[in-house]
Formats: sequence, structure tokens, C-alpha cells
Amino acid sequence: MADLSESDRGFLRRAIEISRHALEDEGKTPFGAVVVVGNEIVGEGTSSVVGLCDPTAHAEVMALRDAGTRLRRHLMPDGVMYASSEPCPMCLVACYWAGIPRLVFGATSYDVATYGFEDLQLYRELTLPLEQRFLTEQTADEELRQTAAQALRDWAAKLPDPVVPKY
Repeated sequence: MADLSESDRGFLRRAIEISRHALEDEGKTPFGAVVVVGNEIVGEGTSSVVGLCDPTAHAEVMALRDAGTRLRRHLMPDGVMYASSEPCPMCLVACYWAGIPRLVFGATSYDVATYGFEDLQLYRELTLPLEQRFLTEQTADEELRQTAAQALRDWAAKLPDPVVPKY
């Protein structure tokens, strides 16, 4: 059982309220999210996958996009993500990319799976060795790998500080 503050509960209620709008908006799925910075909602999102024909338009991603636009930055190390449901792998990683240090959610991946969403299956898929995954992944030959890596080297060379590898 989570020990959430009244503030946490209020922000999570807002994310759940957003998710419930899917019941009124045809083509939406019941997911909502808010990003909070300094005890203020700076981004809101609802699942817009169907309406936007965009498989990445999940509620958490939309909330991060909204927050980024409002704050005019892509990193949110001072933010908290509140989501109506446990984020799928893509949305969880988006929180990591944004530097979000805390995530609070309502329904679990098991709850989501109960109603036909594949999040739990995707989490399992990512634990499999590459050769057992549904999605076939292929690396380029050495020439094309070096060509692609050259763009990275050129970009890093223009930065004011040396790049620190993150192996």
C-alpha cells in the first residue's frame, strides 16, 4: 500500500479524471497523465493514439510533450509523473529520458492486461534474448555502422564540453 500525500492523491485523481474522458470521446482509450513541477500541473495528456494515428501518442508522452512545450525544456529532473495506469515500457523510458525522478500511478500493468492492453506482454518481450523477440532487429554492416556513427562523432565534436560515454 502506497503512502501518498494528499497532494499526490489529488494529482493522481486528475490523471484518472483525464482517463475517464475516453468514455466520452470516441476513439480514445482510458489513460491520462499529468506532469507536476513545484506542486503545479505543467503538462496534461490523454491517450491520443487512435485520433492522431500515432502509436507514440500515449497519455504519458502527451503529458511530457505538453510540459516540455510549456516549460520550454525537455529535461524535468524537478518533475513528478502521475499516470492513471502503470506506464507501458515506452512511456516508462520516456520518463527516464525526461529525467523524471518520481512516478505515481493508479492501475497496474495487470489491471491493464485484464482489459486487453499489451503492456505486460511488452515488458515480458523485452526480457527475451534478441533472437526470441517478435520484432526482428538487424544491425548494419560495418561500412554503414561507421557512416551512422560519424554523424554522432561530428555532433559530439561541436559540443562545448567533452562527451562522457555512458556504457
